[in-house]
Amino acid sequence: MSDASTPSPLYAKLLGETAQIGWPELERFFAKGVLIWVKGDLDLVSVAEAVANDDTQQVTQWLSAGLIERMQAETAADVAARDPELWAVVLSPWVCVQERG
Repeated sequence: MSDASTPSPLYAKLLGETAQIGWPELERFFAKGVLIWVKGDLDLVSVAEAVANDDTQQVTQWLSAGLIERMQAETAADVAARDPELWAVVLSPWVCVQERG
């Protein structure tokens, strides 16, 4: 975000495009290898904004810290079995997804 109080126009746009989604709708993106799993308390929209802005430094930092990853088969199997509440935002070709709740 540009500063703590005012989100950037891109952040606001991505926030408006973020929605709850079920695993069946995400499976095809997983199969294509374009599903980015956002872990923990990381802000899904901030991750999407960094990806959209090609913020290599920030994305690399999150990857190195294990906070985001290209969804792995084990994670996909776990999500498919549990069917948790998922939220996603599309940044073609990528889809950022996070478990909530």
